[in-house]
Amino acid sequence: MRRGSIVLLVGLLAAAWVAEAAVNEEQVTAIASQLRCVVCQNLSVADSPSEMARQMRDLIRERLARGETPEQVVAYFVDKYGEWILLSPRPQGFNLVVWVAPFAGLFAGLGVVLLVVLRWTRRPIAAPEALAPADRERVRAELERLDE
Repeated sequence: MRRGSIVLLVGLLAAAWVAEAAVNEEQVTAIASQLRCVVCQNLSVADSPSEMARQMRDLIRERLARGETPEQVVAYFVDKYGEWILLSPRPQGFNLVVWVAPFAGLFAGLGVVLLVVLRWTRRPIAAPEALAPADRERVRAELERLDE
């Protein structure tokens, strides 16, 4: 009985440790996917195969193991490298332009298209000009000639 309890306790502790390690790796990947690799620059730290990215992932893992929150880890990298390190700029200050400009451009373009379509559809159709008496006579003569 006692041996069974010890085995059960060790099993539960091992399962908890494995679950914590898995969550920790998920956090590492989540944080690393927010950060730009300083070597590859167009890849996230999570996707980059470079040695520097591996070191950054290790540093993220280390800081999380020390008890820092994901926000504190990201803040560390922002303090060290600046806002540039973030793959997705924060929507505040001048960075707000990056978030708003595409939508503003889209709505402006849709507005221009709408105005052009409205102008085209609201144009009155001009009535055809009446034929001059000389032209009318010429058409009548041609029609008579065709009838013969």
